[in-house]
Amino acid sequence: MRARARELRLMLRALALARRGKRTWPNPKVGCVLVKDGRVVAEGWHDRYGGPHAEAAALKRAGARARGATAFVTLEPCCAHAGKKTPPCAPALVKAGVAEVVAAMRDPNPGVSGGGLAVLRRSGLRTKVGLCSAQARALNADFIARMSRRSPHVILKTALSLDGKAYSEGGRSKWITSPASRRDSRGLRSRVDAILVGVGTVLADDPRLSSRGAGRDPVRVILDARGRLPRRAKVLDGKAPTWVFTASNKAFPNAQAIRVAAKKDRLDLKAVLSELSRRGIGTVLVEGGPTVHAAFLAARLVDEARVYLSPKLLAGSRDPNSAPRLLKPKMRKTGPDFLFYGRVH
Repeated sequence: MRARARELRLMLRALALARRGKRTWPNPKVGCVLVKDGRVVAEGWHDRYGGPHAEAAALKRAGARARGATAFVTLEPCCAHAGKKTPPCAPALVKAGVAEVVAAMRDPNPGVSGGGLAVLRRSGLRTKVGLCSAQARALNADFIARMSRRSPHVILKTALSLDGKAYSEGGRSKWITSPASRRDSRGLRSRVDAILVGVGTVLADDPRLSSRGAGRDPVRVILDARGRLPRRAKVLDGKAPTWVFTASNKAFPNAQAIRVAAKKDRLDLKAVLSELSRRGIGTVLVEGGPTVHAAFLAARLVDEARVYLSPKLLAGSRDPNSAPRLLKPKMRKTGPDFLFYGRVH
């Protein structure tokens, strides 16, 4: 029982280390803890794409102390495969004399899956797989989606008033939510690989689709079947990569036009996601308006949803800033639902 608890604690530490990797895209986040005689001798994590993998970083810190150690890693150590740019980790663990490897999950990359573990076993190392697998899968949901189904992990994000409006009747859709919610949303933008909207959102709001200093800016993806994107739109400012998916032959300044098929002015969303995956996009945040949201939901392409609910009542209001709102709103669960209630201010 104590041994199991100790192993769990060490794998949770490896997962915490993995979360330190902020620039690993399009690689997964991976953490590694080396333990010998009950003591941690070294730790490592994959910090950035092109840099050392977690196992390599830990082995470098451990030096000769790695011999006879157990490695706790959040993902199966990689083996040599086509297109690999860094030295494989499984042979490095063998060469360092590591005795055992405990991996949270297999690598979903078809070029690796099971191959790294096979290298270890053929060399006499003991292996275990599955400890904290749910947490490991959640950590790299984007990478798993890209590898297993050739599609990014899709997060749908929307902001709604309490009465279900995404914008006021006057068409002013900005600032439905509070400054705190908007800061949280910008933080989310900095953690995804791409942010996607339809051209209707650009025409209505002319957004920059940036993280506004909350972190790195994602790739900006615009769905524009007919080529209606204005040449002076803020998303074409050249400050972040911008990809315009279109069925037209139009060229866009400071952006790359990507041709995909369209039917009745609707782009093939599966083709869009497939192309994003091919280009290394692991997570895409769909921020477009109701039309784009409805299309993604209808096609069953949404993996996760973030809904910011404002206590405002927008029906009949032309300005969301002056719309009636609940005063000191309260919330309680009613079965699977949430009830918001309070006096109208």
